[in-house]
Amino acid sequence: MRERSPKAGSDRERGSPEAPRYVYGINPALEALRAHPDAVERIFLVDGQVAAKAAGELLSRARDAGVKVEKVGKERLNAMAEGGVHQGVVAELRGFQYVDLEDVLAVAKARSQPPLVVVLDGIQDPHNLGAIIRSAHALGAHGVVLAKDRAVQVTGTVAKASAGAVEYCAIARVTNISRALEELKEAGLWVAAADIEGSEPLWSARLDGPLALVVGAEGAGVREGVLKHCDFRLRIPMGGQVGSLNASVSAAILLYEVARQRGHPAR
Repeated sequence: MRERSPKAGSDRERGSPEAPRYVYGINPALEALRAHPDAVERIFLVDGQVAAKAAGELLSRARDAGVKVEKVGKERLNAMAEGGVHQGVVAELRGFQYVDLEDVLAVAKARSQPPLVVVLDGIQDPHNLGAIIRSAHALGAHGVVLAKDRAVQVTGTVAKASAGAVEYCAIARVTNISRALEELKEAGLWVAAADIEGSEPLWSARLDGPLALVVGAEGAGVREGVLKHCDFRLRIPMGGQVGSLNASVSAAILLYEVARQRGHPAR
């Protein structure tokens, strides 16, 4: 992959906290306490439902962070988790802190690695978003970019699906995906879109340089207007009778190939 010369440029929404949120499930609650104890306002527990080891760590970390623990009934947690599987624990956190696009690039710079950014075009399913964030964190991406409008945001369901990875992955939110891609290109990144009609098979593309991977919405894929801002379109070769993969599976395959070409999913 050729090198791009960085240029100055900026067109993004500044990172800002959202309204308080509930994170449910043992792992997401623990990861919140491990990663950002100062952001946890309160822990709600159903007495006797959480395994002893997990409950012990939750109580210990909450005590160390000065977080109040409140024992409540299962019905209250059901309401907080909006029907999700809460495993007897819900954490109330301050609003999710999105970062700026330049902060994602700063993560790569701090690690002395070529940037790898996952850009999501209109993902609507919170389970898909959570799974993509989990794969991005596990496979060495430096951050995820999503749109402010017409796309799912970081919620408790997303946190649960990510197994707590939202607490560690830099997530930027922008007002316009196409302009964000142009900013990434000006910063020296090449932009590759996952496209079922792409002419270049994933396996033949060189993906070890500064790169933004664009993954589109479930069913619709990457919008044509966004594709115009991509340098190349990657097709995932498939057999069988099913012609496409869902967004989170496509993202994981793309990220794994990048990690393979880079030698390992370095942190």
